[in-house]
Amino acid sequence: MGVIVLKKKYTIDKYISVVMITLGIIICTLASSNQKSKAACRDCDPNSPVDGEQAEDPAYFFWWIIGIALLTFALLLSARMGIYQETLYKTHGKHPDEALYYTHLYSLPGFILYSTSIWEHVSIANNSELYKVPVLEIIVPLLWVFLLLNVLTQYLCISSVYILTTECASLTVTLVITLRKFMSLIISIVYFQNPFTVYHWFGTLLVFLGTLIFTEVISTSKNQALLLINKPRK
Repeated sequence: MGVIVLKKKYTIDKYISVVMITLGIIICTLASSNQKSKAACRDCDPNSPVDGEQAEDPAYFFWWIIGIALLTFALLLSARMGIYQETLYKTHGKHPDEALYYTHLYSLPGFILYSTSIWEHVSIANNSELYKVPVLEIIVPLLWVFLLLNVLTQYLCISSVYILTTECASLTVTLVITLRKFMSLIISIVYFQNPFTVYHWFGTLLVFLGTLIFTEVISTSKNQALLLINKPRK
């Protein structure tokens, strides 16, 4: 995106690292999709023709493709927004808190479309299991505690991303966001106890090596080794 919009030029190792990370995420995503299609009917009767075909329903794969396409489109939009933010900060100065505030303020009216669903889930949260807060000694529904933790961690995450946009190039920010999503995929695999296949290992290796190449850790280590070898001995 930086090449198309800003006419930037990157070194060959940047292109290689981005391709490796992209391939690694694609491999892990495809490997996980096969497991999810099998796990979708874990509680079904394997002898039933209806239940047996449900796990391999073409509609499931179709909507999975739609979801992947939407996530890819969102990632491209995120990359374009990062370039816009980079240009904006160069023109008007670095103000990540202000950008974070107005970005979320202008999006609030969109929640009106989900008002019915929001009220339904408020009722569900109010009727959830009660939880006693240790220090404050107050009793609140457990789902509200989870919501508070989710909001706090999300604020920490998104504010860090906005600060990162003021200090790094848009390509670096996009890479960090992509790696965060990859880590979410890996954590979900471990948490839901899905098998970590050889494809997952191969995809993770590509992402790990691509990250090392992008951050120039490998080239820096190589240069230091060459300096030590070529260092004149006394």
